Amino acid sequence: MAGERIWLFDTTLRDGAQTRGIDFSVADKIAIARALDDMGIDYIEGGWPGANPTDDEFFADFPKLNTAKSVAFGMTRRGGRSASNDAGLVAVMSAETDATCLVGKTWDFHVETALGVALEENLEMITSSIAAVKDRGRQPMFDCEHFFDGYKNNPEYAVSAAVAAFKGGAEWIVLCDTNGGSMPEDIVKGVTAVKDALPEANIGIHCHNDCGLAVANSIAAVEAGARQIQGTINGIGERCGNANLITLIPNLMLKYGYETGIPHDRLPKLKALSRLLDDRINRLPNNHAPYVGDAAFAHKGGLHASAAQKDPRTYEHVPPETVGNTREYIVSDQSGKANFLARFEDFGIEVDKNDSRLDALINDVKDKEFKGWAFDTAEASMEMLVRRALGEVPDYFMIGRFRVMDERRFNAKGDLVVESEATVTVRVGEDAYHEAAVGNGPVNAVDTAIRKALTRAYPQLSGVALVDYKVRILQSSNEQGGTDAVTRVLIECRDDQGQDWTSVGVSTNIIDASVMALADAMTWKLFKDGVSAPAE
Repeated sequence: MAGERIWLFDTTLRDGAQTRGIDFSVADKIAIARALDDMGIDYIEGGWPGANPTDDEFFADFPKLNTAKSVAFGMTRRGGRSASNDAGLVAVMSAETDATCLVGKTWDFHVETALGVALEENLEMITSSIAAVKDRGRQPMFDCEHFFDGYKNNPEYAVSAAVAAFKGGAEWIVLCDTNGGSMPEDIVKGVTAVKDALPEANIGIHCHNDCGLAVANSIAAVEAGARQIQGTINGIGERCGNANLITLIPNLMLKYGYETGIPHDRLPKLKALSRLLDDRINRLPNNHAPYVGDAAFAHKGGLHASAAQKDPRTYEHVPPETVGNTREYIVSDQSGKANFLARFEDFGIEVDKNDSRLDALINDVKDKEFKGWAFDTAEASMEMLVRRALGEVPDYFMIGRFRVMDERRFNAKGDLVVESEATVTVRVGEDAYHEAAVGNGPVNAVDTAIRKALTRAYPQLSGVALVDYKVRILQSSNEQGGTDAVTRVLIECRDDQGQDWTSVGVSTNIIDASVMALADAMTWKLFKDGVSAPAE
């Protein structure tokens, strides 16, 4: 089967949003969708149109995708209604997406108890709903909810539900292990049964991880004939999560030799994709995650380290750089250097591997990342760091003093209010700009004051907007935790041409970290626009 094509369907923006403690913003969804598209994922499910304001706003302006197909998710029509007279289904079909994936009941127990309709009526609901999607010009897909539980209880009916979807025109019939309780042999039996009944159909698999088998079950389904895999970045999802695409992708491509929409030269972006999600949901990365964890290719002292130094293949099942990772104990080996050079090339920066400045630059990057700087996701700060080390970035401005004052008081109406006021000094060439601003919180106040100063010197910065702001507490200087901890701030900006970029700042002071990130963001914009710094 090596060389056969597997289609990857990402459900992070829907299934991932059901994870306890995760609440995606529209900006989060846009950034994740673009990263998935850049990686080479085939289908990106954006959520459920009509389900909540966030999904509605996201679908109203779904980001432009280069290769991936956008997907809206919803359910089949309700009993007693036509497809055109079901407001929920119409909202899903009306979303301007390439494809629509509908979920429907395939477990007879659920049909009779949850839906309260006859078994035959449910089959008609599936067929007519899928046909309506096709009539709308969307690529129709059908998720067979609780398929494997239904197959155990009533194999004939579960398969008949898949047949009903195929009859309606479903181009993908996805078998779902919805409660994550199936074993690999259960998956094989179910996929084989549908393949036998529908030899011309395209079969997919959607596994949850409640038994810790979502990745294994997905591979078992592929080996049995499924050719689409649904999953999420880092396996996030309801309860114990979903099949982890970050693990599945290299397993499929490197271990089994399957082809996907991801070119092999993009596999080194895998770790960055994993980290992007972690930063978006403000979660610490899993250091022991397969392939992309910081410890995945780490060799501690002793017999293993000695053997690995002689031949890394002894304890490394794949070269770490193939998935964007590095060998931890080696500081300046050629593979590590090559990995950094590849990152520099992403910015259009060419550095000779023998450049005397390279080792110092790499060590600086590693040292900063160790201290909490997130360069995998803050590409603007990374690029500025490299270009500054190479002497390419002009001295556009220098942020000097800043002061922030917060006042909590009752106003004239008797309402309790909290106001923040900031003053800053920014030097541009020989000119100094002093500005003050009131903001919605101290960070907003200092941000507004700095922008007021910078736009006086550089009017083109007036088109830059701050679209997302994230804070993560990393560590405490006294190892006790709490309010004195080191803080990392990620800022995402967008200009009036629709270009997005992210910068980072790290400090024990949240405002100082914010100012660092803001300075990098503005510098990056000026540099990209080819602006010249004023003469001293």
